[in-house]
Amino acid sequence: MRFARLSALLLLMPVAAATAALAAGGAHIVDDATVVEPGTCQLETWLTDFNPGGGYANASPACTFKALPKLEIGATYQHYWETPGAALLGPALKLNLRPEETGVGLALGFNAGVHLGTGDLELASLIVPVSLPINDKVRINLNAGWSYVRADPHQNAAFYGAQAVAEVGLDLTLMVEVFGRAPGTGGAQMGLRWSPGGGPIDFELLAGGFFDETSPRFFTLGVTVRY
Repeated sequence: MRFARLSALLLLMPVAAATAALAAGGAHIVDDATVVEPGTCQLETWLTDFNPGGGYANASPACTFKALPKLEIGATYQHYWETPGAALLGPALKLNLRPEETGVGLALGFNAGVHLGTGDLELASLIVPVSLPINDKVRINLNAGWSYVRADPHQNAAFYGAQAVAEVGLDLTLMVEVFGRAPGTGGAQMGLRWSPGGGPIDFELLAGGFFDETSPRFFTLGVTVRY
């Protein structure tokens, strides 16, 4: 069960977010190809509970500077609880290679987590996000890349994911995604994001699970603030 949860931690670790209404971001596992709007920053926070037992808390600040409008620079702090618990800290970067306005968005994302108690690299990933806008309310995001989990039997594995995001009205966005590591753990997640008045604060409620009988289900509450 510990291996299953550590694998899940990589799959659930933060992805760089964007400020567009249909951005992936937040506690979504599959990323999109956009970056935070140049000249602005955001703070993503969320709390994930694994059922039964365990979970983690996350705080991820990120900014895109006007001098580097295609590069999002961020960091991630996570506290993972279960015996033994762990506090992780690491970078989160995303480089936009092709804007979504061209019809197909393309980016390169990297993040990692170092155990603050031991200095060991626990988690890392290098992902290529692709965004396909269907119309002004619906987007498909596809991910492929590499992931590393030090404590997993399959330390190095391919990462894959697909996500559909749709604006459904009343300031709500619906998200459904599937994801996994091959070989390793695969699963699915869905949820709602509420952005009151289209303002700078998002609230998220998500639920997910894995495609086996031993890995835990998980539930997430998240808040994102842009400034």
